[in-house]
Amino acid sequence: MPHLDRPFTRRTALRAGLGATAAAGLGILPQLAAPSSASAADGSVDLSFIIDCAGWDARPSSSPVLMLAGTTRKIIVHHTEFPNVTDYSRAQAVHLAQEIQNLHMDKNGWIDTGQHFTVSRGGYVLEGRHRSLEALTAGTKQVQGAHCIGENSQGIGIENEGTYYTETPPPVQFQSLTKLCVDICRQYGIGAHDIFGHWDYNETDCPGVAFYREFPTLRRAVAHGIGQHTFPDRTWPDIYDSNAGPVVRVVQWLLLNQGYTVPTSGVFDATTVAAVQDLQGAIGAIVASDGTVTDPTWEALGVPIRQGDSGNAVQALQYILINKGAALTQSGDFDHDTHKAVQDMQRLHGLEPTGKVDTETWCATAGGIVAHEFG
Repeated sequence: MPHLDRPFTRRTALRAGLGATAAAGLGILPQLAAPSSASAADGSVDLSFIIDCAGWDARPSSSPVLMLAGTTRKIIVHHTEFPNVTDYSRAQAVHLAQEIQNLHMDKNGWIDTGQHFTVSRGGYVLEGRHRSLEALTAGTKQVQGAHCIGENSQGIGIENEGTYYTETPPPVQFQSLTKLCVDICRQYGIGAHDIFGHWDYNETDCPGVAFYREFPTLRRAVAHGIGQHTFPDRTWPDIYDSNAGPVVRVVQWLLLNQGYTVPTSGVFDATTVAAVQDLQGAIGAIVASDGTVTDPTWEALGVPIRQGDSGNAVQALQYILINKGAALTQSGDFDHDTHKAVQDMQRLHGLEPTGKVDTETWCATAGGIVAHEFG
């Protein structure tokens, strides 16, 4: 499927914006229905728990937002890199939404909030960019966002208040995120295997190492909520020439392993596009004009490796494991520590912890989703 998003201004890290709002106690927690198949009286999913832009007194967008039809293919989860406040009140959630909008409009120069929805640490869910709730209600439309380069037309962006490198979201926030993802999946007809993190597509440390390790749990909870029982064997991150970051470096190291001369900059440049296209031609796959790393391309790149091996494929493996929090040295030698880190990654995604890197392990490690993750 051709990509519908084209280069958009990068989402500036949110850490610059919000000061902590101190308060004692937890405040009043939102009343959220547990994920179920229940629908509203008009036959649509009940989205009344979402605080719309008027409800948090949003500023008008500086120009009309762009409404697209039939483009939504995935969910992109973020953390804000704001303080992990202990004020779980609605007032704090409203303040959060206002601070984000001010940052995005006044500092980043965007027309409005970049993401579609925001989840506070107290579990309140708020509309981000104007008309996002309207589009979700329709289930056939998506507002063009500004949260993830290359994915703004095809991915629903969800910001989660907090910083999650070493901490994980509080339970009430995780519950609300799950509920929101369930309803997004229902409305747009996508699955729990279509939930990714920001760093799966861009050069960023968002959504944080600790939070990202909770994604298999999130996906399983969403699958349960939408009643999903079958899954693709593998869902790879379909990166292309508008994406950048860790997953692009993995592709570049693996292209080096195939004998191509490409940089390992994490920038999906013309040289990388040309190498991807040449490989696609060589394996008889469809040649993507924008260099999209399709499933057959990934599976040709992800060669089996194991302890004792060395070279560029091992460099790719060690790089992404380190990026996701493993205590390793990127030496290019598949040593004992690398073996243990692979086993940890395999356990996280429901794979047999052999320590050997096969196609399933490459997918899970590179940022994809494997069916084993769902049990």
